[in-house]
Amino acid sequence: MASCRRPRRCPRGRSTPGSYCEFVRIETSAGPAEIELDKPKAARFLLLLTHGSGGGVEAKDLLAVRDRAVELGGAVARVVQPYRVAGRRAPGSTTPQDAAWLEIVGALRKKVRATPLIQGGRSNGARVACRTAVAAGARGVLALSFPLHPPGKPDKTRRDELLAASGTLDVVVINGEKDPFGIPDPADAAQVTIIAGQPHSFRTGFDLIADTAEPWLRRWSETG
Repeated sequence: MASCRRPRRCPRGRSTPGSYCEFVRIETSAGPAEIELDKPKAARFLLLLTHGSGGGVEAKDLLAVRDRAVELGGAVARVVQPYRVAGRRAPGSTTPQDAAWLEIVGALRKKVRATPLIQGGRSNGARVACRTAVAAGARGVLALSFPLHPPGKPDKTRRDELLAASGTLDVVVINGEKDPFGIPDPADAAQVTIIAGQPHSFRTGFDLIADTAEPWLRRWSETG
């Protein structure tokens, strides 16, 4: 069962306008997770975002979505998963990873109550968000650079992970046009947007990513 250690404020300048930021450390069955939580005074929804396999929560696409979500009155938790806190670049088995994620969700729901939960991430984080969305009670998923298959191995598809969420929830996918991990079929999500000329790790197009996510985020802002 997850436990939440006493939070501490983020350094000056780390929070987005109209919100305050705090660091939260959550103990899970897979080890500690670290969260940067941007929270307005009266959050209209809670968005959980997480990173790719070897990446971090400072990825520019995650920050672009974070900023837009906070502008719309959402609380945003950028989650560093336990394996990354431990210094590993590969997440390992999906079972303990997903179990830890659900523990993180439960702990954060106690901090941001009575608001719609939505979740997302980039690459491996998008896979986690899709696999766990229904069990977490999420209303929808934002999948950035969803890795449909390993590069050059389209037969090893991860389509079932995407469908685990999109079968019952609204899933918005944003992938680069030149992503070697593949691009989901438009029929497999509520929306699939392709950023022209971009690889798996976006180099540009961050305003477009935020603009694409905004109508989806606004829905929860208006119903929160």
